[in-house]
Amino acid sequence: MQAPFAPLVVRASEDGELNPLVPHAVEIVLSLIVFGILFLLVKKFVVPSFEKTYADRTQAIEGGLAAAETKQAEADAKLAELEQQLSEARHEAARIREEAREQGASIISEMREQAQTEATRIVDNGKAQIEAERQQAVTSLRAEVGALATGLAGRIVGESLEDDARQSRVVERFLADLESGSAPAGGSGVN
Repeated sequence: MQAPFAPLVVRASEDGELNPLVPHAVEIVLSLIVFGILFLLVKKFVVPSFEKTYADRTQAIEGGLAAAETKQAEADAKLAELEQQLSEARHEAARIREEAREQGASIISEMREQAQTEATRIVDNGKAQIEAERQQAVTSLRAEVGALATGLAGRIVGESLEDDARQSRVVERFLADLESGSAPAGGSGVN
């Protein structure tokens, strides 16, 4: 009986040895069958798992890209909003500085007016005090000049001018003549 794979059997070389580089037919067939089974198993179980993993990764990457684009859009919107707020804050700061300058100028103006009013009041009070002191000095000098004048007149006339009413009339007349700028002409005019 001849083997079904006889035509595939490699013949030995002329000296009867088998060639190690040429495989046996049974090995080739058996290898093809195992390869086919392995191919079907890989195609049925491993490839779908790879496909699923690939699809999941693709979806995750696309989802990540979409999320990144969304986040980038949100960040751009937030940046624009912050820039607008910064611009508004700068305008507000400029407005506040301007108001502060105006308030400072008005405060300085008010303080100058108050200082001017106070200075005017102090000068007026000083003038009034000086006038009061001058009046007091004039009154005091009149009394002294009157006493000296009556004493001197009493010595010149040779009689005492002890009468107070008479003495005050003489002194008043004398001072009035001095103030008007005319000196008493001839005589003392004593009554």
